[in-house]
Amino acid sequence: MSSVFDVQKTIREVLLKILDSHSLEQLNKIPDGFTNNIIWNIGHCVSSQQLLVYKLSGLPTMVSEEFINKYRKGTKPEGDVSQAEVDEIRILLSTTLEKTKNDFESGLFVDYHEYTTSMGFTLRHIQGALDFNNYHEGLHTGVVMALRKLV
Repeated sequence: MSSVFDVQKTIREVLLKILDSHSLEQLNKIPDGFTNNIIWNIGHCVSSQQLLVYKLSGLPTMVSEEFINKYRKGTKPEGDVSQAEVDEIRILLSTTLEKTKNDFESGLFVDYHEYTTSMGFTLRHIQGALDFNNYHEGLHTGVVMALRKLV
């Protein structure tokens, strides 16, 4: 299972580099033709990982319900985020990955509530959720890479 965490670590390192190389204004900018921005996509990755991995396992999330609701599927930016929120997301990219890896290795994930994604893929267990999460974060990393060329 270490490869699933290696993949997620690589994805998150890419997102961290993008966060560090863009101004707050650039992170918040929504280019013409888009409905979201760089920081929303990165926050969405954190929020979705917490829902897919922890919430569907019946475990508490590391982020607040407010955070999840702000970045969950179907939402869009409702205004600019502050530097403090960018800093929080930056920290969460690393801490949620490390905690998930440690929790998985310690056997914390026992139950999983089956869930069918909007793409029609059914998640039945934690391994499927971790695999799908990497696919999902990869998609949003691609969006972020496109957005960074337009800001």
